[in-house]
Amino acid sequence: MKHHKYLIVGGGMTADSALHGIRQVDPNGTIAMICEELHSPYDRPPLTKSLWKGAAFESIWRSQHDMNVAVHIGKKIVTLDPTKKIAIDNVGNIYTYEKLLLATGGSVRRLPYLDENVIYFRTVDDYQKLRELCEQGSDFVVIGGGFIGSEIAAALAMNNKHVTMIFPAKSIGARIYPQALSEYLNSYYREKGVTLHAGDTVKTIRKEGSKISVMTENGMEITADGIIAGLGIQPNIDLARQAGLAIDNGIVVDECLRTSHPDIYAAGDVANFYSPLLEKRIRVEHEDNANVMGKIAGENMAGQSNPYHYQPYFYSDLFDLGYEAIGELDASLDIVADWKEPFHKGVIYYLQNKQVRGVLLWNTWGQIEAATQLIAEKAEHTQETLSGRISD
Repeated sequence: MKHHKYLIVGGGMTADSALHGIRQVDPNGTIAMICEELHSPYDRPPLTKSLWKGAAFESIWRSQHDMNVAVHIGKKIVTLDPTKKIAIDNVGNIYTYEKLLLATGGSVRRLPYLDENVIYFRTVDDYQKLRELCEQGSDFVVIGGGFIGSEIAAALAMNNKHVTMIFPAKSIGARIYPQALSEYLNSYYREKGVTLHAGDTVKTIRKEGSKISVMTENGMEITADGIIAGLGIQPNIDLARQAGLAIDNGIVVDECLRTSHPDIYAAGDVANFYSPLLEKRIRVEHEDNANVMGKIAGENMAGQSNPYHYQPYFYSDLFDLGYEAIGELDASLDIVADWKEPFHKGVIYYLQNKQVRGVLLWNTWGQIEAATQLIAEKAEHTQETLSGRISD
């Protein structure tokens, strides 16, 4: 049995940020990090972004230098007893703790049938597997038109691969971008050499020699060297549920990131928290949230009482286009587009009851603070009042 003052369940960006948060407050308390992946913590965004643009692979690794932490690689906590403060991993090791953090992240959504020929893109191992395929093959199918699908399709196309995208919506990012922008992305991707099968889904996948054959519901057959699926994630809540913690679209936490048990905290993709800016509970699956929330969770585990009132932003890169965004991006909201250059530079405002709920800064940089303040004002707005309101 191993006792640690702090036990971190998870080994991703949130867990690493929590480690640094603890150490800022408590330089000496013993810490153990239980990491299911066979790697120490690393940054995920480069896996679909900068690593395909020439960034060094070594640049993804996060540092635990002088942190004095016991990192248990390739282990998974499978049993948690909050009353006895005992956690047991998948090989029977027992850990006791004073404070515990659940930074368990999420698991990829999969196609209805399991298929070993599909890379459900999320981890560094997935990236390396795809890189190996790229050394041999030139034809790739990307399933999904959301964040991961659109980014990895662009990354592959920029590396001179022939890419076919398959997704059920009519256009790329249809759930978050206004219709005109989403439809423009279809034509933009086609200009970049990407073949689109919009409004379609995968029916079957089978191996044919060294190639993979994909049949769609609409009767299209595509031959590929590799298939990548970006279908989103589901929060890993099984351990929290087994421990009797409050669950609701993730693990429910208070403003100091405590779960329904006062000595257990949760942060990152898995945490359901209250956003003062949006005045509702949300769960956020992005880097900024992992970094800031993880750090505050660590500080609070070590004795601080810092409320998480922060509203995380998110970003994406799509060929030569890119954006930062904050708040609610939902194509079903009322939308005001303020373009400097249509579809290439501008600001998109998402309104509900005439109040701004979200801001998409399309190729417009350094304006997250201004966008946050605009949402916080809770003022009524029109096309006229928002024209030129934010620009870089």
